[in-house]
Amino acid sequence: MTTTEKTSITVEATVNAQVEKVWKTWSDPEHIVKWCSPSDDWHTPRAENDLREGGKFLSRMEAKDGSFGFDFGGVYDRVKTNEEIAYTIGDGRKVEIWFTPDGDTTRVKETFEAEDINPIEMQQGGWQAILNNFKSYTESLK
Repeated sequence: MTTTEKTSITVEATVNAQVEKVWKTWSDPEHIVKWCSPSDDWHTPRAENDLREGGKFLSRMEAKDGSFGFDFGGVYDRVKTNEEIAYTIGDGRKVEIWFTPDGDTTRVKETFEAEDINPIEMQQGGWQAILNNFKSYTESLK
């Protein structure tokens, strides 16, 4: 029997906002469509989110020029409001996200299992870029 150990990648950012605001911005589809992209030439025109254990989520990510797009979705395994989210992506990979408050800031740490198609550095860079967009967008809200 052969077992393949998955490579885990971690990205993180400290957001200058209290955890309740960070949680809402992370989980509300109205906000997700505004921050969920790795660069200015990508966007997320549609997002659905049923944030509860067993609930499903889906974000449609597309290049703005229409050249490529894909659905990113899965099922929530664990949800602890303002603390932690764990889910399984449609391809079976696992993701865990922790929200750690520290006064008026919140540390968001995301660990995910790498896929086998793209280089590790590319995956880490893409997920970090999305997290950085999240940070910028959340901090821009009044």
